[in-house]
Amino acid sequence: MIRFENVSMRYEEDAEPTLRNVDLTIPEGELVLLVGPSGVGKSTLLGAVSGLVPHFTGGTLTGRVTVDGRDTRTHPPRELADLVGTVGQDPSAHFVTDTVEDELAYGMESLGLAPGVMRRRVEETLDLLGLAELRDRPIATLSGGQRQRVAIGSVLTPHPKVLVLDEPTSALDPSAAEDVLAVLQRLVHDLGTTVLLAEHRLERVVQYADQVLLLPDAVMGPPADIMSVSPVHPPVVSLGRLAGWDPLPLTVRDARRRATPLKARLEGRAPAGLLPHPSPYAQGRGGTPTSRNGGSAPDPGPQTPDGLKNPALPTPEGSDPAPPTPEAQGSDPAPPAFEARGSGGRAPESVPAAAPPPRGPGRSSGFGKGRGGGLSLFRRRRTQPTPPPTPPLLLTDGLGVRRARVEALRRVDLQVAPGETVALMGRNGAGKSTLLSTLVGMIEPTTGTVRIAGRPPHSTPPRELIRQVGLVPQEPRDLLYADTVAAECAAADADAGVTPGTCRALVEELLPGVADGTHPRDLSEGQRLALALAVVLTGRPPLLLLDEPTRGLDYAAKARLVAHLRTLAADGHAIVLATHDVELAAELAHRVVIIADGEVVADGPTAEVVVSSPAFSPQVAKILAPQPWLTVEQVEAAL
Repeated sequence: MIRFENVSMRYEEDAEPTLRNVDLTIPEGELVLLVGPSGVGKSTLLGAVSGLVPHFTGGTLTGRVTVDGRDTRTHPPRELADLVGTVGQDPSAHFVTDTVEDELAYGMESLGLAPGVMRRRVEETLDLLGLAELRDRPIATLSGGQRQRVAIGSVLTPHPKVLVLDEPTSALDPSAAEDVLAVLQRLVHDLGTTVLLAEHRLERVVQYADQVLLLPDAVMGPPADIMSVSPVHPPVVSLGRLAGWDPLPLTVRDARRRATPLKARLEGRAPAGLLPHPSPYAQGRGGTPTSRNGGSAPDPGPQTPDGLKNPALPTPEGSDPAPPTPEAQGSDPAPPAFEARGSGGRAPESVPAAAPPPRGPGRSSGFGKGRGGGLSLFRRRRTQPTPPPTPPLLLTDGLGVRRARVEALRRVDLQVAPGETVALMGRNGAGKSTLLSTLVGMIEPTTGTVRIAGRPPHSTPPRELIRQVGLVPQEPRDLLYADTVAAECAAADADAGVTPGTCRALVEELLPGVADGTHPRDLSEGQRLALALAVVLTGRPPLLLLDEPTRGLDYAAKARLVAHLRTLAADGHAIVLATHDVELAAELAHRVVIIADGEVVADGPTAEVVVSSPAFSPQVAKILAPQPWLTVEQVEAAL
C-alpha cells in the first residue's frame, strides 16, 4: 500500500536531513506505530505519505513515496484526498466549518458523495466517537479533547484507504483514547484500512500495533522486538526490563501474569514518601474513593493519630515495618501541608509561610473549555477539612462558572499550599481548562470566590497578576509571538527581569537541540510546548498552572520536565496541572483532584485516588495491585 524508496527530506533552514535514506514497505490493512524521540522526523514521514511534505512545507525530498501506486511527487495533496485522511498534531488547524456535524460532512461533500451516504456516515461516526451530544455545538466551544475527536471523525467519514494520524490521543482522556483506538483497530480488521500513527504515550497504543517503526533508523518489526531495543518505551516495558522478563510484556494483562515473583520480592515494603491520607487542603471528597462496582480502595495501613503512616507499625502487606521516611527520621519534620503526598516528588525541607516573591513578570494565556457528561467514578462524600497550617496560595470557595447555556463549573472548593503539586483529572469537557482560565483571571466567576495570594484574579491588574501566577495553555502557540526561538527567549528574559539567557537555558534543559533561528511555528508540537513552558518558567511565578503539559513530549523530555517541576515545588512554588497523562500524575502530583460535570468529585493523595480508579490508574499500579506501587522508579529504588 505504501512504499518508501530511499527517501531523504531536508528542510531549507536545516543543515542536516530530517529523514535519511528511508526504505520500507507498509502493507495494506496494517496499523503501524511510529516511535522515537521528539524531533526525529515522525511528523515529516507522515506528511510525506499525505503529500503535505514537500508540497506544503517546502524543502527538498529525494527518492520516491508511493501510496496505492500514486507518486506523491507528482500528486499534490488534493489529488490524494480520496485516498489518504490526515489529522495533524494541532486539531484546530484542521477545521473548516463552524459546527461538529458540518465538519464531519465537509470531506464527503468535497468528494461529491450522495446525501444519503453522507447522512448515514455522519450518524455512524457520531456514535462511534461519542459525539452525538455535541453534533450542533460550535467547534470553538469544545474542549481540546472534544476537538481532537471531531478532527478524527472528519477523516473517518470519507472512508479513506489510508489514515495518517499524528498524536491522535494526546488530548484525550484515557477512556476516550481507548474508544478511538478501538475504532481504528476495527477499521484495520474489518475494512482493511492502513493506519500510520505517531504517538508518544506508548502505554496507550503499543498493544494495538501490528508493526512498530523506530526512527531515526527506520527499523520496522513486531512491537515486542522493537520495544526491546527502543530508547522510548511505556512503563510496562520498563518494568519488564527491570524484572528481566523475556519476552517483554506489552499489556498490563501480560505483565500481571508474570508479576507474582516480583510482588513477592516487594512484599512488606512501601514506596518512599508514601503518605496515604489526604492533606489538610483536601476537601474531603473521595477520601475513600470507590470503584465502578462499589469496592473501596485498599486499607492504607496503620496510622498515627495525626493521620500519617506510622513507619513503626506493620504494613498491610506483611509484618515487616515499612522503611522510615526522611520526615520520620529527621528531628524537625516539615508541616503536613508540605510533606510528600502520594508518590509524587519529595517534600521540601523547609517551606516559607508565604509564597516567595517572583523574580519578575512572566506571560500567561489560555482558553476555557466546555464540559462533558457521563457518570462519575467516585462516590461523593463531604467531611470537614482540617484547618490548614498556613494560608493557601490558591483558594476557591463555591466557585461556579456559566458560559452561555453551559454550567462549566459548579461549587468548586479547592485550596493549594506553597510547595504543593496538584493534578486535575477528569474526562474531556469536565471543566479542567475552564478552572485554570478562571484561576488566571481570564474568566470571571459567576458564583463563589477565587483568591490567588489573597487577591481576586479577574479584578487584579494583569501586570500585578503575572507576578503571582503563570499559565501554559493547551495550545502553546497562544504564548508565542516572536519570529525566532532566540527572540522569544530574549523577550521572556526581559519580561521577567532575569539574566539574559535564562529562558534559552530552560529550553535547552527541557528539549535540547532546538535551533535559535527556528520560527516557533516550524517547531514540532513537543518543541513548541517546551518553548512555551520555558517562557512561563522564566518568570518563576509562585503559582504555576499547566494545561496538558506533556502533550507532544517523549519520555525523556517528560522526565526532564518532571525533574524541573519537582525543583520548583521544593523551592515553595505551587503547581496545578490539568492532565490526562496518568503516568505523569503518579510520578509528580502530591494530590489528585477529579472533576466531573464541573464538580470536584474526589480530592485526595495520589496513591488513594488513582489506585481506586480503573480509568486513572497508572500501569505499574494495575500490574502490582494491591501493593501500593505507582511508578517504575519506586520499584527500582525498593529493589
